[in-house]
Amino acid sequence: MLVSETVEITGHLMDSGVLARVLDDVLDYGGDYTVDRIDLGRAHADESHAVIIVGAENADQLARILMRLQVHGVNQVDPGEATTVPAPADGVFPDSFYSTTNLETVVRLGGQWVPVEQPEMDCGLLVTGGRVRTVPVSDVRTGDEIVCGAGGVKVVLPQREHKAVEGDFEFMTSAVSSEKPQALLVRQIAARMREVKSDGGRILWVAGPAVVHTGAATPMVALVQQGWVDVLFSGNALATHDIEASLFGTSLGIDLAAGIGVAHGHEHHIRAINAIRAAGSIKQAVDTGVLRSGVMHAMVEAGRPFVLVGSVRDDGPLPDVYTDVIEGQRAMRAQLPGVGFAIMVATMLHSIATGNLLPASVPLIAVDINPATVTKLADRGSAQAVGIVTDIGLFLEQLALELVPGYHRA
Repeated sequence: MLVSETVEITGHLMDSGVLARVLDDVLDYGGDYTVDRIDLGRAHADESHAVIIVGAENADQLARILMRLQVHGVNQVDPGEATTVPAPADGVFPDSFYSTTNLETVVRLGGQWVPVEQPEMDCGLLVTGGRVRTVPVSDVRTGDEIVCGAGGVKVVLPQREHKAVEGDFEFMTSAVSSEKPQALLVRQIAARMREVKSDGGRILWVAGPAVVHTGAATPMVALVQQGWVDVLFSGNALATHDIEASLFGTSLGIDLAAGIGVAHGHEHHIRAINAIRAAGSIKQAVDTGVLRSGVMHAMVEAGRPFVLVGSVRDDGPLPDVYTDVIEGQRAMRAQLPGVGFAIMVATMLHSIATGNLLPASVPLIAVDINPATVTKLADRGSAQAVGIVTDIGLFLEQLALELVPGYHRA
């Protein structure tokens, strides 16, 4: 190894397994390491600290290793000053651009540590007017000053929670599993939601069409009406089948009350789309009395924003759906300021997309009957994701019972 850098990391290194992942990544990227010092915490709540000398064959390889290690909260002991390089063209970063994590990040400019606004993974760092913010590659413009290399950049791991709630069970610490006390988890989620709202934070929901298919629209509407849904992200399907249920009493042609198919039910979803397209938008359909119930009706009536981003599979789609995914991403980003809690229910693709946009400091709950949904979230960098493996209908009923005064099961 011809070049080296001394790095450090502080946190719960052993019980979280992060130190092993750090050392593995050094080797996977062709480098080498020497653990210079490690101070282990004694008590459960104590953090550990490690100092590691990382070596590589050349400066470019070392820079790639250092940027990779920052995903785990590893920083250079002496990070120096940040270097910026102008973007060579619209939609193109400089070759050596710093690739961001979703962790809280600071950049050293002129001897001062400047916090990065709205941390987001897989972006660049744009320096303008003494401020630093993340910028996706699609939005960078020729001449934008972009931070390059790992020098002058530090990240901070989010604090783990160690406060016991209702006995020995600890919120946000156990792995994805169906063998959890579901009622206790729901009570803890409800308590966290109350805390976020009392602190002035916003609650983001990301939902899939199973909310309608499972008959969970009723508790979801109650949560919207009581102010527990500040913004909703979804696709064409949730809104379409919610509107189908309102207009025809079916979801995918299945009678939601009887649980059986109805004559010509396969047409209902496209007829629902057509009715909204004729009205002009979901809001106009509500305003003119075309749409009188359901989740989307409740969102409009409550004045809450929603962002619907479509896919190549969509019928229609509804007029409110973003068909340009880049524009959809921008609309989603615009709703993230102030979000203090995120709940993702029964949607894998939109959950992963939203997780990619959220800072690691925002607690993220993923609820799905399939544990792979939460596993994939974590694998793609949303390490803060906590999973509840259960039926979405049962979850929303329990949550409404906790949060909505006088709510009774449908």
